[in-house]
This record gives sequence, C-alpha cells and structure tokens, in this order.
Amino acid sequence: MKKKIYNFIYKLILSRQITYEIEVIAQNLNVPWAIDISNDKRIYFTERSGSIRVIENNILNPNPLIRFELPFVAQGEGGLMGIALDPNYSQNHYIYVMHSYSDNNKILNRVIRLLERNNTLSIDKILLDQIPDNQFHNGGRIKISPDRKLYITTGDAQNPSLSQDTSSLAGKILRIELNGNIPIDNLFPNSPVYSLGHRNPQGLAWSSNNVLYSSEHGQSAHDEINLIIPGGNYGWPLVQGYEDSNVITIQKPLVHSQEETWAPSGIAFANKGDWKDKLLVANLHGQQLLVMSLNDNKTEVINIESFFKNNYGRLREVIQGNDGYIYISTSNRDGRGNPNEFDDKILRLVSK
Repeated sequence: MKKKIYNFIYKLILSRQITYEIEVIAQNLNVPWAIDISNDKRIYFTERSGSIRVIENNILNPNPLIRFELPFVAQGEGGLMGIALDPNYSQNHYIYVMHSYSDNNKILNRVIRLLERNNTLSIDKILLDQIPDNQFHNGGRIKISPDRKLYITTGDAQNPSLSQDTSSLAGKILRIELNGNIPIDNLFPNSPVYSLGHRNPQGLAWSSNNVLYSSEHGQSAHDEINLIIPGGNYGWPLVQGYEDSNVITIQKPLVHSQEETWAPSGIAFANKGDWKDKLLVANLHGQQLLVMSLNDNKTEVINIESFFKNNYGRLREVIQGNDGYIYISTSNRDGRGNPNEFDDKILRLVSK
C-alpha cells in the first residue's frame, strides 16, 4: 500500500512553554553515546572514548566501571557506542555494549556481554563479532526488545553495496538472543539479519503496541524515521526518502527530513507524562529534540514539534526512565560540535 506523505509544519516551542523542569545531572563528559537505567534508578552510560560510567543518587561516580583498552579503538564515529542492561540485571548483572576494535590492522565492531561485580565490569562473552567498521557509518545502537531479544543497528561502513548484501552484517538491523544465539524465528535462516538496506541507523525504540522504529542518517538530508518489519528492505543505496524502485520492494519511511538535515540519533517512545504516546528523536546536526505525534495504531506520523532548537547543541541520546523522566545527552565534543565550558552533559526532564 502506498504510504501517505505529509507536508509537515515544524513548530519551534519556546522553553517557557515546556512543561518539564530541565536539570543537568552530569557534565564535563566525553561524548556520552548511550544511556540505560536500572530498576533501582542507577543511570549507566557509555562515553565514546571507552568508559562506562554510572550516576547514582544524582551523583556521578568519578571512577568508570570499566575503561576499555586495546584492542579497543575509538576513531571517527567508532568507539564505545550502544549499551543495554539485561532485563534481569539485578540478578545476573549483565550489561551489553557495542564497540570498535582492531584486529590485524583492520577495524571492526562487535557486541559483547559484560559482567558487573563490586562496581567493576569485565568482559564475559563476545556475542556478535566481525561487524564491518569504518571512519563513519557504524550505526551502534543496541536495545532489548519487549520479547527479550537484542537488536543492533549497523551502518554501511562507507561501502553502500553491503547494505543490500544479506551475507554482510553492515547496513542492517540485527537480532540475536541475549546469549548470542540466532533466534529460530529470524527470517533469514542462521543469520542475525532482521532488516536491510540501511545507511547509518542510530536509534531504536518500540511503541506501547510493539511497533519498532529506527532513525537513520541520509546521504544528504533525507534523514529517515522508519517502521521496521522482519525482512524489510529500506532501500539504501538504491533509493532514499520516498523514492520508488523497480528492482526491489522498498519499505518507505514513516517520515523523512526532505531537504533539511536532522542527523537523528537516539529515539524513545514516551509512555508517560505530557509526551505520552509520542516518539522522541534526538538530532545531532539539527540540534533539537523532535517530538512526533502518531496515529492511534502508531504507524503514521501526523505532526512534528521541535524543542530546544540550538539551546544545548548536538543531541545524541534520548530515553525515558521507569520514573517517567526524559534523559537527553549532548554530543558537542564529538569533533563536529562547538562545546561549551561544561560539555558534554546529560539532562533530565522532570514533569512540573
């Protein structure tokens, strides 16, 4: 079915109209890339340079839980990226991350499981290895789904043809079990590939009715928010935006930025608060948080509002905690921003 295309009106909402109090809960950070929060409200986050840190009782622990060393590498857009706490973290103390590393003078990405003991993390198991890496386009987001599978976004590693190659892990959304096994219901047998044709997806989120969304960087503007289905082909490099293809069946985006550049990264579906049932999208180049209203079954975007435009610089991550608060990280020290004195920061939005 041909997807309806909306002509959106972007509305800049002034900060005095925001119904959230904004708190800085950590600052002077080194490119905080991803955040997850435990059931006891400890805030875990990665720094792209190779540290995992924790905020407890609103206090940032000055000592990382782990600082990755060789063969770990951080260059370009690579380094320490996504993080996800196991659903049973309070019992098994497992944390999952994606990072870049060097192997025989070749840079690759991998997904590993860490084990926490006495506020220290160690590598427990390599779950997925040999993911293509490059200076740019590494993807890097990992999230655990409502059915407790681990989803991983990977970029095309600056080799666009890999996105259409189902034998390659590049330019995909991947799906594995929490122990690294391939789910038996994956569409491609014995493969972690869940969807393909992606350029540089950097966000994952599920709606309240388990619709999966991903954010994706376009080649020149045309950034996308996609609804992800098993085996779906999202077109790159054959098409972008709402273009059609005579070669393959394309899943068109819910919305794309057209001639504007968002550089969307982390996304979250709000299930509480004033933004309940809306999709939140952190923008790097756009330097804003987009709040997208959805239709009743969460499969169409019907309105987009812009918050914090140019207030905090580049925004990398957005999540919602079990407390209903919204957490956002800046990314002004990533080589493309203009850092202020106390950058980078993690912000918390608390309902008034």
